[in-house]
Amino acid sequence: MTMVKEKIINAVNVMDDNDAEIVWNLILRKFLPSWNDIREELPDETDLHMLDEIENNPECHEFTKESDINWE
Repeated sequence: MTMVKEKIINAVNVMDDNDAEIVWNLILRKFLPSWNDIREELPDETDLHMLDEIENNPECHEFTKESDINWE
């Protein structure tokens, strides 16, 4: 992930919900028309494997706390 994307995510994380909604609406106004042009694709074998893991592997529902992630 690029530094600018990390900065955006960090900024949104500390915003209150009202400010986050303002940012979300800006994103929708700027990018929604082009998002509508994205065609849907059928899942490939990797996608199907991940979906199966989500459904059937209880360890897939364990999450790592952000404080435990090494971002370097």
